Amino acid sequence: MSYDGVLPVNKPAGFTSHDVVAKVRRIVGLKRIGHTGTLDPGVTGVLPLCLGKATRFVEYIQELPKEYEAELTFGYSTDTEDWTGETIKRLPPGQVHINEAELRRTISSFVGTIEQVPPMYSAVKIGGKKLYELAREGKEVERKARKVDIYEIELLQLDLAADYPTIRFRVLCSKGTYIRTLCVDIGLALGFPAVMTKLVRSRSGSIGLDMCLTLEQIEELHRSGRLAASVMPGDRVAAHLPLCTVSVQEAVAAMQGKTVPLPKDADTGAGELFRVYDPQERFIGLFRLDRAGGMLRPEKVFAQSLSRPDAD
Repeated sequence: MSYDGVLPVNKPAGFTSHDVVAKVRRIVGLKRIGHTGTLDPGVTGVLPLCLGKATRFVEYIQELPKEYEAELTFGYSTDTEDWTGETIKRLPPGQVHINEAELRRTISSFVGTIEQVPPMYSAVKIGGKKLYELAREGKEVERKARKVDIYEIELLQLDLAADYPTIRFRVLCSKGTYIRTLCVDIGLALGFPAVMTKLVRSRSGSIGLDMCLTLEQIEELHRSGRLAASVMPGDRVAAHLPLCTVSVQEAVAAMQGKTVPLPKDADTGAGELFRVYDPQERFIGLFRLDRAGGMLRPEKVFAQSLSRPDAD
């Protein structure tokens, strides 16, 4: 069976994102599969996979906000900024004293546009080499700070009386945000070393963890011929983009890669990339607005054909 759409996967611990892609390829017998955002092996949670023709949606889904639930432990730090690394500093037990009110104020101060320095153990490239490759060689290089957006932070749980206090929080952020670096920076703002000790991606765009399937479920559903019902249409996942409907004649032209007029009722305040549909609500593709000419230019056309209506 051929699949075209987005398969929401609950990535297990111990798998890289590429491992998950390889596993699903073997299960469904499909080579054309792409993931929409790397998760480290120890991180679990939402990993949408684009199957078949929907791989053309990858770049748009990657740009969507991500939500995570993270655990932060105060009192020690590691070279990777998370629980997988070597400890580089550890305070004696019971030496971290944090006031809850100050903690809440500090966490709230990170909401907005902030700057982060990518960790050495990351896939960012400098001079053609990935930082984690340099780190494994014992090298540390200067990294430029990058701007990221923190839309929401919510404190979910805290244990400030422990020898090494821990908190659990939810964060909604832009693409490219390093949650482990956020944990370290929260610790620094409070005057203590800190490390991320657990991370779950709970949402990617409109896809929540409750919508995701385990690899075992995917295998069983495919074996029983029921997996197709769990594969989401690509345009549904791209529902954050404004939509517009064109006439049948314009739809025919659009499928031929031609520009079409922007409908008068289109919402031009929500961006320049539109999902375009025909009058029967059939998804045609993604079109970009040329504001100067008031035309929609094809960026990705998905529908293949539509019969031209007979002339009156």
